[in-house]
Amino acid sequence: MWSQFACCNCSKGLDKKNNIKARVRYYGCPAEEGGAAKTYMARDGAFKDVDTAISWHPATFNSVNKPTSLANIRIDFTFLGKAAHAAIAPHLGRSALDAIELMNVGVNYMREHMPVSAKIHYAYMDAGGNAANVVQAKATIRHLIRASDLVELRSLVDRVYKIADGAALMTETRVEKKVYSGVSNLLGNRPLEEIMQKEFDKIGPVIFDDTDIIFANQIRTTLIQADILDSFQRIGINTPLDMSLCDFVAPLDNTGGGGIGSTDVGDVSWVVPTVQARVATCAVGTSFHTWQAVAQGKSSAAHKGMIHAAKVMASTARALIEDPKNLKEAKEALDSQVFKNPYICPIPKDILPPVIKNNI
Repeated sequence: MWSQFACCNCSKGLDKKNNIKARVRYYGCPAEEGGAAKTYMARDGAFKDVDTAISWHPATFNSVNKPTSLANIRIDFTFLGKAAHAAIAPHLGRSALDAIELMNVGVNYMREHMPVSAKIHYAYMDAGGNAANVVQAKATIRHLIRASDLVELRSLVDRVYKIADGAALMTETRVEKKVYSGVSNLLGNRPLEEIMQKEFDKIGPVIFDDTDIIFANQIRTTLIQADILDSFQRIGINTPLDMSLCDFVAPLDNTGGGGIGSTDVGDVSWVVPTVQARVATCAVGTSFHTWQAVAQGKSSAAHKGMIHAAKVMASTARALIEDPKNLKEAKEALDSQVFKNPYICPIPKDILPPVIKNNI
């Protein structure tokens, strides 16, 4: 679970000692990367009685998260053709694998004519088997389409669908399209971000000890200089080459902006005021989705970062509970954004969350 959530409802529950009415609810959020759990939760009303959502994500630095991310959708394209002996009767076959390869050619040519922020990735889920002497009758590919916002994403999806239909037409196969998961772009909430920044500044950065630094330096021996220099690009700060673990809190209005990915926190931000912290849990220079990130997952530095994130989240929640004006401003900030462009979940209503069976 990369992203952890605490959500406040300031009209339910009761702290009798301080005469404060509030409830804090914890959301476990599995499958952020591929399953888009929070998108399903947002779509199906899990946050409908929540006043604000407060989250965090591990990082190599400490900051209030910059509310920039790409909307994305993962779609499985299954092509259905006709099997045949590839030598004796190839004219009788209709290759699903050929259709996938032609679809990829079309998508690759499309890349030249997309917005610069958009990205498309793919993975073969089923290439039709390993028998080269058989015309493959069924094959599946998953395309991951990213765009700066939901409107741009829907436009790109329509174009990819047309390419898939064209590939099926060229190969006399049939294509089935199924959305696997999807996430929306993040909506920023300036009032919440200012409150979290204030609390983060009061608490300060994560305090690491000599043992943490020694282990971080061991990890850094496996990195190249480009990894380290890239580490703080999201907060617009030149990375000191001799800094093992981040020892500062970045300012709110930093000039960073590189390294934009996607997150299912985006969908939460469309339905409830949302703010997110980035908290240092690993060595400067660590790239996520790598073995170095995994190797540090159970380290004392990672544990310290997690506890620190909890303090920042709790302090932010307290500031909202103690001053309802802050909450009102946060809600108004969200309403002003979704009024012009109402939320449309990228995952259709009839699509259920994917269930991955574990045979262990």
